[in-house]
Amino acid sequence: MLAPAGNAAVMRNRVFDDLRIGDSASLTRVASDRDIALFAAVSGDVNPSHLDSRFAATQRFGHIVVHGMWTAALVSAVLGTELPGPGTIYLGQELSFTLPVEPGDLVTATVTVTEKLDNGRVRLATECSNQRGQVVLRGVATVLAPLQPVEWPRVPGPDVMVQRHDRYEEAMREARGLGALPTAIVHPCSKDALVAAIEARDQGLLDPVLIGPEPRIRLAAEQAGVSLEGVAIDPVEHSHAAACRAVELAVHGRVGALMKGSLHTDELLAAVVAPGSGLHTGRRISHAFVMDVPSYGKPFVITDAAVNIAPTLAQKRDICQNAVNLLHVMGVACPRVAVLAAVETVNAAMPATLDAAALTVMSTRGQIEGAIVDGPLAFDNAISLDAARTKALVSPVAGQADVLLVPDLESGNMLAKQLMYLANADAAGLVVGARVPIILTSRADSVRVRLASAALGRLVAARRESVSLPA
Repeated sequence: MLAPAGNAAVMRNRVFDDLRIGDSASLTRVASDRDIALFAAVSGDVNPSHLDSRFAATQRFGHIVVHGMWTAALVSAVLGTELPGPGTIYLGQELSFTLPVEPGDLVTATVTVTEKLDNGRVRLATECSNQRGQVVLRGVATVLAPLQPVEWPRVPGPDVMVQRHDRYEEAMREARGLGALPTAIVHPCSKDALVAAIEARDQGLLDPVLIGPEPRIRLAAEQAGVSLEGVAIDPVEHSHAAACRAVELAVHGRVGALMKGSLHTDELLAAVVAPGSGLHTGRRISHAFVMDVPSYGKPFVITDAAVNIAPTLAQKRDICQNAVNLLHVMGVACPRVAVLAAVETVNAAMPATLDAAALTVMSTRGQIEGAIVDGPLAFDNAISLDAARTKALVSPVAGQADVLLVPDLESGNMLAKQLMYLANADAAGLVVGARVPIILTSRADSVRVRLASAALGRLVAARRESVSLPA
């Protein structure tokens, strides 16, 4: 059997006269989310069975299936680069797909010479198998073998970035279908804060109740060039009073969510968690960034990057459960939670690894419900199957994380902002764990991100009872 060229700097072919019956070659590749997206973009095959996990869950196999022709393309790669190699002309291929390929599968494509025909034609058996040794594709290829021996530099493939910002679309569509949610906009006395509320109203997501000093609200509307006709204003003197009034409206069921205006986050949340506020639950509130990173195949949550500065183990348990419940609302039936640390092994000198190990055990004991939790995991292993395999890391979460539970606010905030500014990520923000969702937007947010935050708040408000847990 020919050894796969792999990272060899030079490709060498086999001419017709040198080929022998039984000669064989293979290559192996991981079926990654990125590969699926790239194949869909190049081929135009956007069948939701390949791209939409919620749709795929309702179909025959219950999960996303890799394009069959992606698997078949591996056969072409072996023929063109290994056996017979450069100069080969593909004449025909018979294919039979025997099992589905899932994202994350390790697929090995093998070709074997079975017959030498006339005029330089060669017939080869073609087969692809997964990491469990199961055959996923069988077939027969007919090629024209090269006429002359060739040694040619192996040119590395180009780096291609999949740029997709559509991770919020399903949430947006679903939220619009629920109707506008009465929402307290707390102290919307700046142009940005007021525009965010009006945008959400115009999209049918929120029915805003503006709470704050009325003259300042109207001045902000004038500066923003927006009309307040038909918009309710609940006048109070200052930002602290606005926060308290918003909590009061939520407690009495007059609004179903709060949205931060131009006051500081701490001032708003202080009113929410104040003794006797009525918005308390049995769980600590926490912040969740729902991330849309173009190079990652699905939305995921970073928590907590804005509220809990140095959470204890018990508080991390609450933070984790809040994030899991949010993903349930977003349609993820069993989120995979990666508890982050700097390393993948427990180290008594690194408290984050101890907490991660404890949370993993707590999950298996039912203290965290509705999720698969694993840690400690370093960031690379949490989001990259290749990184996890390189380190021979066996984990049900590695490379597939839906939640990145960070050790503390500083690390979470830095991680989220690095992704935003270096990886072109979007981050929709929500505070969860209270009796109503609290929508947090930033002046730096795009319109799309502000609307996504509002849509998530709308979904949480509509479904918090259906998941039997608070917002």
